[in-house]
Amino acid sequence: MQLHFSPSMKSITISSSNGFIDLMKIKVAARHISYRTLFHTILILAFLLPFVFILTALVTLEGVNKCSSFDCLGRRLGPRLLGRVDDSGRLVKDFYKVLNQVGTDEIPDGLKLPESFSQLVSEMKNNKYNAKDFALILKGMMERSEREIRESKFSELMNKHFAASSIPKGIHCLSLRLTDEYSSNAHARRQLPSPELLPSLSNNSYYHFILSTDNILAAAVVVTSTVQSFLKPEKVVFHVITDKKTYAGMHSWFALNPISPAIVEVKGVHQFDWLTRENVPVLEAVENHNGIRNYYHGNHIAGANLSETTPRTFASKLQARSPKYISLLNHLRIYLPELFPNLDKVVFLDDDVVVQRDLSPLWEIDLGGKVNGAVETCNGEDEWVMSKHFRNYFNFSHPLIAKHLNPDECAWAYGMNIFDLHGWRNTNIRDTYHAWLKENLKSNLAMWKLGTLPPALIAFKGHVKAIDPSWHMLGLGYQNQTNIECEKRCCYSLQRPVKTVAADRL
Repeated sequence: MQLHFSPSMKSITISSSNGFIDLMKIKVAARHISYRTLFHTILILAFLLPFVFILTALVTLEGVNKCSSFDCLGRRLGPRLLGRVDDSGRLVKDFYKVLNQVGTDEIPDGLKLPESFSQLVSEMKNNKYNAKDFALILKGMMERSEREIRESKFSELMNKHFAASSIPKGIHCLSLRLTDEYSSNAHARRQLPSPELLPSLSNNSYYHFILSTDNILAAAVVVTSTVQSFLKPEKVVFHVITDKKTYAGMHSWFALNPISPAIVEVKGVHQFDWLTRENVPVLEAVENHNGIRNYYHGNHIAGANLSETTPRTFASKLQARSPKYISLLNHLRIYLPELFPNLDKVVFLDDDVVVQRDLSPLWEIDLGGKVNGAVETCNGEDEWVMSKHFRNYFNFSHPLIAKHLNPDECAWAYGMNIFDLHGWRNTNIRDTYHAWLKENLKSNLAMWKLGTLPPALIAFKGHVKAIDPSWHMLGLGYQNQTNIECEKRCCYSLQRPVKTVAADRL
């Protein structure tokens, strides 16, 4: 470094050692400046300039993009003064811009995606991809991986569903053994109930329960738990209805395992004179409708929009596609007034219930002129079970549904219901049920898909009395916040993960 003073002492030039580059030129006023001031100025400049060069070198080698304190100010300004700006921040911004552009672009159909990251790097070197091509290929690889993961999850659910439905279980063997007992053991064929108890089947002073199922073990649990929890079990009458295939096994079980002192009647649907296809022609249409058969018996994954369906929702849809949802046993509850013409009030129970308290107070509930006492399912915090409204069951894009129903109307449970059969007979509930079933068939199941609850929600509209939720607790297999003390006094599901409970008051 060299200092040059002009002959007139009006300027001072600081240059590099080779004398070619002038780093700084200071003009000195002709007057009003002393040699002492000039000396101090030169001394300060000579001291500071080496530090400026050192900071410039550090910035160049290390970069200071993330430096924000005051002491970094010189390190930031130094490179800019010398024209040495770090471009890494600009490159990141440019890359973000490319990613945003690619995010809205569709992956070309003919784009060949690498199978691994190493192959991607190799192709980048060979083909010299630009930033947009790289981002587009990376997006395609990620979408392919997500799609494969989702498909594998759905395949797993399908395999579990088929395994649960197809692999023989002990419950199947139980039915076969009991059917064999019915054919070879006279005790298994004895009359239910005994002849002297037949008048009690139509005596309205008794507590009548109706259970419609082809699951022998589940029926045994429902009946036994109800009788054991009753304060007056001798006043309990169970009407168990099953299909023709299961009738012999069901009859054998209750004949060989009497639930005394309660009274149990076992009947097959084929034994009801009124229950003919002439009286219920819509059920024959349901069973023979091609769309329904494909929906319940076809490829359950074909046509499903897997990108918009979660595994949990898909599992629920698989469960709802069980053929039992179109069986006569599942529709049977809509015909209770005709099947039991001498009864005035009954309690219908699903076969996934375990009762843990005396249910006789159900008969004391004033339905206020309604015919169906049920627990509403829209008043809980659990969105999976207890936040159900009509919009959860119906397709409100269909004009008929949108015209006649309110999507925010509260749904109710169809597994533990108090039915006033006397008042029911004065309504058009059954005809409404049939009419909407026919409309849904005409629309090729465009109004609703799942089971018998949707048409029941329409048919019983205006005829439902909401009862205390503690009588029928739902979602024990799904809800995270379940009262354990209440569980000890309630009832549980057997067929599915613990779902339904008829409970003591809290």
